[in-house]
Amino acid sequence: MHDDRRVTEVRLQRFVRERINPALYSRSLPLTLSSWKVPDEPVPALEAMRQKFQPQEQGALWGKPWGTKWLRLQGEVPESWGTEADTTVEILVDLGFTTEIPGFQCEGMAWRPDGTTIKAISPRNQYIPLKLLGSGMAVDFYVEAAANPDVAQGWTFAPTPYGDKATAGTAPQYRLGTIAIAELNQNVWELQQDIRTLAGLMAELPVELPRRHEILRALERMMDLMDPDDVVGTAAVGREALAAVLARPAYASAHQLVATGHAHIDSAWLWPVRETIRKCARTFSNVVALMDENPGFVFSCSSAQQFAWIKEFYPELFSRIREKVRTGQFVPVGGMWVESDTNMPGGEAMARQFVEGKGFFLSEFGVDCREAWLPDSFGYSAALPQIVKSAGSRWFLTQKISWNQTNRMPHHTFNWEGIDGTRIFTHFPPIDTYNSELSGRELAHAERNYRDHGRGTVSLVPFGYGDGGGGPTREMLAAASRAADLEGSPKVRVGSAESFFAQAEDDYPVLPVWVGEMYLELHRGTYTSQARTKKGNRRSEHLLREAELWCATASIRTGGAFAYPAAELKRLWRLVLLQQFHDILPGSSIAWVHRDAERNYQAISEGLEDIIAQAAAAVLGSGDRTFLLNAAPHARDGVPALAAGEPASPAEPAGLAQPATAAARHGGYVLDNGVIRAVLDADGLLASLVDHVSGREAMAPGQRGNLLELHRDTPNEWDAWDIDEFYRRNVTPLTGATSLRLTGEGAEAAVVVERFVGSSAVRQRISLAPGSPSLAITTSVDWQEREKLLKLGFPLDVRADRSAAETQFGHVFRPTHTNTSWETAKFEVCAHRWIHVGEPGYGVAISNSSTYGHDVMRSIRDADGGTTTTVRLSLLRAPKFPDPDADRGLHELTVTIRPGAAIADAVEEGYRTNLAPRLVRGGSPVEPLFSVSHPALVIEAVKLAEDGSGDVIVRLYESLGQRSAGRLTANFPVREAVPVDLLERPVQASGVEVGADCAELRLRPFQLVTLRFVRR
Repeated sequence: MHDDRRVTEVRLQRFVRERINPALYSRSLPLTLSSWKVPDEPVPALEAMRQKFQPQEQGALWGKPWGTKWLRLQGEVPESWGTEADTTVEILVDLGFTTEIPGFQCEGMAWRPDGTTIKAISPRNQYIPLKLLGSGMAVDFYVEAAANPDVAQGWTFAPTPYGDKATAGTAPQYRLGTIAIAELNQNVWELQQDIRTLAGLMAELPVELPRRHEILRALERMMDLMDPDDVVGTAAVGREALAAVLARPAYASAHQLVATGHAHIDSAWLWPVRETIRKCARTFSNVVALMDENPGFVFSCSSAQQFAWIKEFYPELFSRIREKVRTGQFVPVGGMWVESDTNMPGGEAMARQFVEGKGFFLSEFGVDCREAWLPDSFGYSAALPQIVKSAGSRWFLTQKISWNQTNRMPHHTFNWEGIDGTRIFTHFPPIDTYNSELSGRELAHAERNYRDHGRGTVSLVPFGYGDGGGGPTREMLAAASRAADLEGSPKVRVGSAESFFAQAEDDYPVLPVWVGEMYLELHRGTYTSQARTKKGNRRSEHLLREAELWCATASIRTGGAFAYPAAELKRLWRLVLLQQFHDILPGSSIAWVHRDAERNYQAISEGLEDIIAQAAAAVLGSGDRTFLLNAAPHARDGVPALAAGEPASPAEPAGLAQPATAAARHGGYVLDNGVIRAVLDADGLLASLVDHVSGREAMAPGQRGNLLELHRDTPNEWDAWDIDEFYRRNVTPLTGATSLRLTGEGAEAAVVVERFVGSSAVRQRISLAPGSPSLAITTSVDWQEREKLLKLGFPLDVRADRSAAETQFGHVFRPTHTNTSWETAKFEVCAHRWIHVGEPGYGVAISNSSTYGHDVMRSIRDADGGTTTTVRLSLLRAPKFPDPDADRGLHELTVTIRPGAAIADAVEEGYRTNLAPRLVRGGSPVEPLFSVSHPALVIEAVKLAEDGSGDVIVRLYESLGQRSAGRLTANFPVREAVPVDLLERPVQASGVEVGADCAELRLRPFQLVTLRFVRR
C-alpha cells in the first residue's frame, strides 16, 4: 500500500481548523455592553455594580497594566435557540486573549447582579452556560476584567517594566474580542473531542504498529463521510465512523494513570498577592461549576492560605466549596499553609507550614491531609521526611526534579529517607508536568517515561491549567473519559491523590530508597536573589521564637495575669509563612511582590517587638536592673538558656574573657581576646586566624580570607532563579582597600575597611568581642551592580572531604569533591545559619545572619601538598528578570568565622549570630521554663498549646547527628508530659520516656520530638 499518512494527517489538521472548529457555534448574536473603569485597586463586586456604567464599544482597546474594568453584558436569547436536543446556549466572552499562555494575561470573573460568582473567563475557557445566569432567556450580568500584563514576554527574560505599577505605564494592553450569545452544537463539540483524542494518540504510536494505521483510516473515513459544507448536519455520522476505534479496550498491561484535577496557582510570582486572591476565586468558581456538571470530577487543591482568602473575600463561593469538599469532589491536599520553598525556611517555620495548613483544613472541613504536595518547589530538604511524618502525613509528591539539568532521578515511586532515618512514600509523576491537558502526547510520555515498570503499574497526573490559574476544563474531562480504556493509551482514571497513593502502596510494596536531599540541579540563584526578602524571613523567624518563648514564660510566671496573645501570634506566623512561598522567599517574583514582602516584614518586626516588650515587662516586673533575655538554646554571658538574668561582666569569672585588643602591624591590625587571634593585612583581608587552644592556623598558607569576589552572572535563562556553573570563569578579586581604621566600643576591638566593588561602595566592620570564639564581619553594601554575583570567601587549611550545612532540625553533609555528575552539579548549595568544614580533630564554622547560598571547593597546594578547602558565601546578585532592579540599594550582612570549631560549636554560633542580645530593664530574673541536661538536645520552640488549654508545648531535636541522651525538665507545676505530633495530638515517640514533670530522652541522630506539658 502506498504511504499517504502525511497527506491524510495534513488533511485532518485543515479539516479540524476550517470545518470542525468554526461549526461549534453555528449562530451568535452580539450583546450590548456598558462599562466602568476602576480608578486604582480592585473593589468588591457590589461596590462596582453601584457605579455609573457608560456605553462600551465592542472591539475597543482597554486595560492599563494591572487595571480593572467592569463590563455589563445585556441581551435577549432568541426563543428558537437551544431548543434542539443537541444544542445549548452559551455566552462567549473574549477579552482580547491569546491562547498560548493561559494564566499569564488578562482574565475575567462573571458575576450575577446579586454579587454571587458565576465562573471565570480565561483564554481557553471563554464560555458561560446560559443556565448559570439564572435569568431565563434574558442576559444581564457583569464581568470583572483584569488587565494583568504579560510579564513573561515570551520567556525572553528581558527586563520588563510591568512588574511594578510605578513603571508599568498606562497604555491599553488588550482589545475586546467577540462578546456574544451563541448556540453550541453538542454533537460537533463531542466530535471535536473524539478527533483530539484519536489524533493525539495516533501521533504517539509507532509507525510499525497496526493500531496507528487503524486510527488513521478511521479518521479518513470520518472526513469522507461528513459533508464539509454541513458539519452540524453530519457530525453524528462522523462520530459513528470513529466509534469502533474509540471502543477498543486498552492493553491488559497498559500503565495506569490516576488523573486528579489541579490548578497550581502560585501565591505570588509574575503578579502580586492581591491578584492571586482573584486568580483563586476565578479558578475555584470554574472548578465548582465543572463539578456541578460532572459528579465524578475530583479536584486536588493545596495551600490553606488560598482557601482562607476565599473564605475572607468570597464567602458565598467558599460555602459552595465547602459543600464540594463534603461530597469528596473538591479535595484539600498537602496540608501546608502555602506550597513553600523547602530549602530556606527554618525548622520551626517548616513545621508551622503543616501546623497552620493541616489545622485550617481540619477546623474548616474536617479533613486531615495525608500527603505533602509540593510539585514546584526548587529542591527538597533532607529534613522533610521527618517533618511530614511528624505532622501525621504519610506520602509526599513532587514534580520539579524533572527540571534537573544534569542527572535524572532513578525512580518515580520510592521511599525517601531523611537525615534522621525517617522514610516516606514518595511519588514523582512521570508525566513531567503539574499542568497537564491530558493530551495524547502527555499520556504517552507518562507511560514511556515511568522508570519503575515491572514493579509498579500506576502513576499520578495532575491536570489543569496552573501557575497563573485556570484549572481543569471540560475538554480535559472529555479527554480523560475517552482514555479510560483505550487501546494504545495508558488507562486514565479520574480520582483523588489519596486514592492514587493507596493504590500505589498496594501495587508497589517493596520500594527502592533515595537517601538525603532531593537537590534541584537548577535554580541555584534562588538561595541569594532578593537579599532583603531573605533577611526579613530570617529575622522574622527568630523574632517569632522570642515572642512565643517570652509570652509563654510571662503567662506561666504571672499565673495567667499576662494574656498569651495566641490570635496575634497566629496572624503573624501566617504572614511569615506566606512570604515563604516558593516564588517569594527564593526571590523569583516581580518587584511588586518583593516590595510587599519588605513592608510585611517591617510590620511583622514592629508587631513582634511590641509583643516581646509587653511580655518582658510582665515577667521581669518594674525596676532598674539590666537583664539579658536569652532566647537561645545555649547559655549566654552567664545567663542560662531560655532565661532572663543579669549578664556577667568581662571582669567576672563567669564572663570567661579578657578585653579584646587591637594592635597595628605592617599597615594592618592584630585582634586578640585571649580566645582567638586574627591578623588583618593592609588590604583589610584576613591573613591569619588562630584559636589559642589548638594554636593551629585556620587560613591556608599564602591565601587570605574575607575576600570579596565579583563574578559575571549571566545565566542562560531564568535570571533571578539560576546561577550557571560558568560564572566561576569570570571573577575579579577585590583586594584593594580605600581606607582601613581602628574602631571599637568598650572592651570590643574592631577594624573598619572600606573599598569599592565595581561602582558599589562597601564598608566592612571586622570585630572581636571579649570572650568570643569567633571573628565577626559585618558587610554593608550600597549595591549598584547589574548581572553580577558578589561572593565572600575563606580559604581554609583543612582537608575536608565533606561540608556540613545546617538545615531544618539538623544538618546535611555534602561531598567537597566532584567524583560524579551528582556531586559536580552541587556547585551552589543552601545552608541555614552555619556551614562547617573539618578534618578529624579540627574544624572551622562560618555562620551568617541572612545568607543562604554557599559553595565549597577544594584544591591541593603544590608547595606543601596540603589541602585548601575554600568556603564562600553568596552575598548579593543583580538579575534583570523578573525585577530589573533586584537587590539594588543598601544591604547589611553579618558573617562570623570560628576556628577550632566542632559541629556543636557551629550550632551554637548559628544561634548566637541570629539572636542578638536583648537587654531589658526590670526588677527580677526569670527562671527558664525548661532545662535540658545534654547540649546536643536543642530546644527549638516553647509556646502555649494551639487548643487554648494553657498547656505548654516544647519542641526539640538532636542537633549533632549522633545518639544523644538527656533529661528535659519543666520548671513549673506540671500534671503530666505527653509526646505529641506537630499538631499536638498524642503519639508514640521512640526514645521518649515521660515522667511527672520531665522526659528522659534517648534520641537517634537528628530526631525531632514535641512534648505537651499539661499544667496543674
